[in-house]
Amino acid sequence: MNRKSYICCCFLVLTFAGLGGCSSGPSGKDAKKTVTLDKIQGKAQEVIAESTASDAAMNAGGPSVYLWDGLRRYRLFLRTAATIEPGKEYIAEGINAQKAIDEIGDPDQGKNGYPLQSSCDRVVRMAWPGLAFDVTDAHSTVVCERVKRYPARPVFLVTRLRPVTPKDGAAGSAEAKKSADAEEEDVPEITVPAEKQSALLIAGQPVQTAPLWAPAGGTVHCKLTIDQEGKVSQLDTGAQLCESVDWSQFRYKPTVQRGHPVKVKTEVEVRFDARK
Repeated sequence: MNRKSYICCCFLVLTFAGLGGCSSGPSGKDAKKTVTLDKIQGKAQEVIAESTASDAAMNAGGPSVYLWDGLRRYRLFLRTAATIEPGKEYIAEGINAQKAIDEIGDPDQGKNGYPLQSSCDRVVRMAWPGLAFDVTDAHSTVVCERVKRYPARPVFLVTRLRPVTPKDGAAGSAEAKKSADAEEEDVPEITVPAEKQSALLIAGQPVQTAPLWAPAGGTVHCKLTIDQEGKVSQLDTGAQLCESVDWSQFRYKPTVQRGHPVKVKTEVEVRFDARK
């Protein structure tokens, strides 16, 4: 082998070695990374009016479903078809898209749009690895559109779904029964002005940091129903900033009328400070 041929061979060897090091496949280190899944439990509700062809594609052709966990409803998307009975309780494991998107972060703090397409793509790959590129792209587009339209209504990409068993639902069923019994009682309902209701606040944050999808923040007035125990039992407004509040953290001193606690219809002001 002459000197010219030897140099050419060496160049080819180094070139192939470099290409191998730049492979698009996951490295050994990345392959070992595990994704922490979220878990939610709630009552299923079939979605009819809001379902589209793209929604059906993300549910293996099946119907779209909400899972209600307290006051929060999660829009479920399933990689494989599943039979879901409306009104029945289920436990779902998977990726909460908005939570994952916020954890991925945005160097521009949402000022250039929310969510980023790259974040949606990453979320789909986290939940459902191994899909064809075009399928992943299509699902990422659906996730982005859904999150952009209703940023406070969680999109949940399911990896596992199963009905609640008596063992799973022991504590939850007791709480649900307690709530149902309370609803059956003939509890009077009154209207309380916002100023008076704010003075009864025991726990909860009426001032919060603005979410990524509304970085400028602002003040919203949220119409609520508060039960006789002082807990928020119903959110009576569809404003997204109101829906983003974790109302389970709020507690009020029960309102009493003629010596008995009553349910209250009121309005609560929440201020969202702008993101820095």
